[in-house]
Amino acid sequence: MQSSRAYLVRGLHEWILDQGWTPHVVVDAEIQGVMVPEQFVNDGQIVLNISPSAVQGLMIDNDAISFSARFGGVPMNIYAPMVSVLAVYARENGKGMGFGAEPGVEAFDLPPEPDDEPPAPPSPEKPSGRPSLKVVK
Repeated sequence: MQSSRAYLVRGLHEWILDQGWTPHVVVDAEIQGVMVPEQFVNDGQIVLNISPSAVQGLMIDNDAISFSARFGGVPMNIYAPMVSVLAVYARENGKGMGFGAEPGVEAFDLPPEPDDEPPAPPSPEKPSGRPSLKVVK
C-alpha cells in the first residue's frame, strides 16, 4: 500500500495557498537522500518556505518534494524524500499537520558513525504527590 503522506502534503499545500497563507514544510535533514543547505539546518531539521514566490519548479510527487530556491542569495536545488517531511503548516498561524514515522522509514536513516555510542535510555520519572481532578464549570 502506498503512503498517504504525499497526498496529504499536496492537499495541505493547496489548502494553505487557497487561504492566502504561506506554506512551510519541516524536513528531517538527517534522512538519507535529503539535499538542503546545511548551514540552515537546526537540530537536524530545516524549515522550508514552499510558496510560489519563494521557489521555482516545485514538484510534490509520491516520492519527494523538489524545487529550486535561493538561500542567502545563492541558488540551490532542494530534494526531500517524502519520508523526511515531518510537517506542513502555514507560517501565519501554524495551521497544518505533523507526521509520525511510517513503517520502512528506518531504511532512510543514516547509519551511525562507528565511534558513536547508543544513547542511554531515559530514566523513568516517578510522579510526585497524589493525582487530583477538579470540576471546571
